[in-house]
Amino acid sequence: MTLKRARRKKRNYVMNIRRLQYFVKIVDIGSLTQAADVLHVAQPALSQQLATLEAEVRQQLLLRTTRGVTPTEAGKVLYRHAQLILRQCEQAKSEMSASNAGINGAVSVGLAPGTAAAGLALPLLRTTRARHPGILLYLNETYGSTLSEMIMNGRMDMAVLYGGKVPVHGLSFLPLLNEELYLVGPNRLGAYPDEVPIIECAHLELYLARPYNVVRRMVDEAFAAANLKPHVVAEIESASTLTSVISDGLGMTILPESMANQVLASCAAWKSRLINPTIVAPLALCQSDYLPLSEPAQAIKEILLELIAELPHHVLAPGKSSKRGVA
Repeated sequence: MTLKRARRKKRNYVMNIRRLQYFVKIVDIGSLTQAADVLHVAQPALSQQLATLEAEVRQQLLLRTTRGVTPTEAGKVLYRHAQLILRQCEQAKSEMSASNAGINGAVSVGLAPGTAAAGLALPLLRTTRARHPGILLYLNETYGSTLSEMIMNGRMDMAVLYGGKVPVHGLSFLPLLNEELYLVGPNRLGAYPDEVPIIECAHLELYLARPYNVVRRMVDEAFAAANLKPHVVAEIESASTLTSVISDGLGMTILPESMANQVLASCAAWKSRLINPTIVAPLALCQSDYLPLSEPAQAIKEILLELIAELPHHVLAPGKSSKRGVA
């Protein structure tokens, strides 16, 4: 093979960053026409950029349908890697520009609602502004499954959520604290003792999250271990709606202690710790196990660990919240 042919072959595998940006935007929007409008690029030019990218990787990346475009299996793989590549490029630019001006840049943190993580938002914002005013925080409060997917796709730096017992390819989990689950009900239905066995909850009308929710899965498993099944009358994801249900006296629910305390502070209600068996929800810090954190993200992780170390029931090893302990 001549040197000229070798260079030409090598160029076939060089992907243009701008084309990757265009491709990601097309997949996000699901329409070439709308993506062209958002990108301020003529649609024929955008189509040509996509065709060039497909020629470079020698794969069809998108399927055209009457409703727009969807990625092929190869397109899904490239989309995932493109997210990581573009994110690293932005991190590199940010860190180069900040090399002589302290730590600054954007950091995205997920805080799963209905967990002890929800109470970290304000302390995290306060501490970040005091220590690193150049860091722009993006806080996303949504459910754990969505947060973990965003981390795997490179769209979020880290998240505090329930999980970590089962290994997930592409993710690492640092155990933070353990929360026991409580039966929570309105005063008008009569209070329960401080502790209640699972078997005594089988006949109760319960309002729980959907089955894919980590806490719901733990509840279902605990009931199943006792050859029981919870009597679920409605499935609710919203913390505010669940609080309204308890306040209105419609029924009871099962919650981690932190959220149970929030409900009790908002309405006339009680909580009773579940026993025989007790149910423990592990809160963990989730991040990618192959995409390194940027310098600003490392700083935010350090703050998060310090805040967790101040909470009861944390399981961090001594010194884990120090700079030396942050991985």
